[in-house]
Amino acid sequence: QVHLVESGGGLVQAGGSLRLSCAPSGRTFSSVTMGWFRQAPGKEREFVAAISWSGGNTYYVDSVKGRFTISRDNTKNTVYLQMNSLKPEDTAVYYCAAARRQYSSGSIYYTATAYAYWGQGTQVTVSS
Repeated sequence: QVHLVESGGGLVQAGGSLRLSCAPSGRTFSSVTMGWFRQAPGKEREFVAAISWSGGNTYYVDSVKGRFTISRDNTKNTVYLQMNSLKPEDTAVYYCAAARRQYSSGSIYYTATAYAYWGQGTQVTVSS
């Protein structure tokens, strides 16, 4: 059975930093794109960032560009989301996801449809 396990969430003041990690178990995901989504209370789940299997392509929602960095270490089968200059509006549960397969168009990675495996989420709370 495949599991994606997120860690690194917590409470931080505005302007602070956190690094989230996602470590799949049950199989490796070194050949597919991995993504991060988030869901704030009362809101729909939204795309945050994604990274191709090689790390050569990255995708970000506009609201986190310049503040968040997604990376991966395929030798450790782990994906990271470095979050700097955090804002209260970044408060949400953050989910790691693994794509179903490789897609020819990168635009699909901005949507939940592209992903087949999801973690349970880790809470990130940014206080003002």
